[in-house]
Amino acid sequence: MAGCSSSDSDSAAESTDDAAASEDSGDSGGSGPKICMVTHGDGGGFWSVAKAGADKAGADLPVQFTYQETTNDAQLQAQLIESFISEGCEGIAVSAPNPDAISDALAKADEAGISIVTMNSGSKVFKDLGAFTHVGQDEFIAGQEAGLKFKEAGKSKVLCPIQEQNNIGLQERCDGAADTFGNVENLQLSAGLADIAQSQAEIQAKLEADPDIDAVFALNADIATQAAQPAAEAVGRDIMVGTVDLSGEAVQSIADGDLAFAIDQQQYAQGYMSVVLLYLNLINGHELGGGQPVYTGPGFVLQDNAELVQELAANGTR
Repeated sequence: MAGCSSSDSDSAAESTDDAAASEDSGDSGGSGPKICMVTHGDGGGFWSVAKAGADKAGADLPVQFTYQETTNDAQLQAQLIESFISEGCEGIAVSAPNPDAISDALAKADEAGISIVTMNSGSKVFKDLGAFTHVGQDEFIAGQEAGLKFKEAGKSKVLCPIQEQNNIGLQERCDGAADTFGNVENLQLSAGLADIAQSQAEIQAKLEADPDIDAVFALNADIATQAAQPAAEAVGRDIMVGTVDLSGEAVQSIADGDLAFAIDQQQYAQGYMSVVLLYLNLINGHELGGGQPVYTGPGFVLQDNAELVQELAANGTR
C-alpha cells in the first residue's frame, strides 16, 4: 500500500508487537462485531506482514478481532473455524490452500449465518466455500507473469520448487508459468520452509542433475533467498532466480541486482481488507467484489522500485 503514512506504519508495527505479546489469544480486545481470522500461516516474513495488516484493521475499526494461524495444518484450521462458531464470531476470514479440508467447517459457519471471506489462497473456490468474496491475487495469472519474465530473459528451462504439500495456489503458480513459458519442471520439496537447508540441498541436486535448467521460479521469498539462490551459486552457472512474495532479504537482493524479481501480492492489504470487507458486510450488508475476487496483485518489485518497497518493508507493511 504505497499511500501508507509513517504514522500508519508505526501503528502497524505497534500492532504487531501487541499481537506478539498476546500470541495465544490474538484478540484485539475491542468492541463491536466479532471478526475472526484463521490462516495457514507460519509466522514467517510473509505472514507476519499479513497479520500486521489484519491487526491494524482490527485496531482502526470498532470490532473485536481475533487472529490465529496454523502452520499449514489444515485439520487444525478446520477445528479453529468450528471454535470460532461456538465463540460467537460474526465474520470469519480464512485462507484456503486446502479447501477440501475446511469445507465442512465453513459450511457449518455459513449455516450459522456467519459472513465469510477467503483471503490469500482460494480465489477459484471462494464461492464453493460460502464466501461472498476473496481477497488476494490470481495465482495462475501471477505464474503467467513470471513465465513472461523468464521468456523475456531468454531462458530455456525453469525449475518451480513447491514448498508446501496440498496447496492448490502454489500449483497454480507453476501452472501459470508453464502456460506462458512452456518448459517448466515442478519440484516438490520434502520439508519446505521447515528445513531450509534440506530445501536448498534438493534444489541444488536438481540443478546439478539437469544442466538445461537456467532459471528457478521460487514460490516464497525465503525459499528464493535462502535455498534457491545459494543452490544456484553452489552449482556455479548463470541461473536466474525470481520469486513470489517479499521479504527484507529478497528486496535487498533485488536492489543489489541478484534476485531478478519478486511478485508482490501485497499481503498487508490482504489482511487489512479482509477485516474491512467483513466489517462493512456486518454493519451495512455490503458484499463488495461484485461476486468476483478483490485483487491485491500481482505486481512486480524490480530493481527500479526496490528502494521504495524496501523502506515500506522496514516498517512491516510490505
